[in-house]
Amino acid sequence: MEYKVIPFVATANQQNMSSKNIAVQLDNLIKTHTDDGWEYVRLESVSTYIQPVEGCFGNTSQPGYMTSYQMVVFSRKEDEKSIDSSH
Repeated sequence: MEYKVIPFVATANQQNMSSKNIAVQLDNLIKTHTDDGWEYVRLESVSTYIQPVEGCFGNTSQPGYMTSYQMVVFSRKEDEKSIDSSH
């Protein structure tokens, strides 16, 4: 089994920031990759800590903080070509 993980960042502005617009963007991303033979697995939230930026003389110019990213996970069975070429 092979996996592919793709970041999902929806774009919106004041005129189209409805949840329906965001859902359409995610739907389009999923359709694009399922058309290429990938199977949608799930949407994951990945949290990470952004290190602080040190300023001059050890002063912290920007403090560290937590953030999260949305990742779309796809999978597919490895095809026989890629299995044969690895031997």
